[in-house]
Amino acid sequence: MLRRIGLVLIVLPLSLIAVLLSVANRQPVTLNLDPFGGETIAVAVPLFLLVFASVILGVVLGGVAVWLRQARFRKAARQARREARQAAAQAAELREMMAASAPAPAAARGLPAPGASRVALTDRRSAA
Repeated sequence: MLRRIGLVLIVLPLSLIAVLLSVANRQPVTLNLDPFGGETIAVAVPLFLLVFASVILGVVLGGVAVWLRQARFRKAARQARREARQAAAQAAELREMMAASAPAPAAARGLPAPGASRVALTDRRSAA
């Protein structure tokens, strides 16, 4: 609930600012893509589109930069998952081996169950 309120308090004013910027800056500006000043590669676009495209490009480039910097952490996580799967498989294999090599229960060998023939002492005073 608190997260939703925070989202509304942030997104609503930003959306309002974006709409006001779009309405106020509808006039076309010339975007010249020729670094030497020629008019051969020039595009006329509304100013708000240029601003929004710049913001979107910045967000995308920032996301790519963060993704590339976190590559070592993703690699370590993949390796840890692989090692965990191998350890789980090895543990399961060892459990199967232990179950196969475990001695038969005492009753199957004709022996009394542990503690069946002995009287359990519940108090030190009764042992004396």
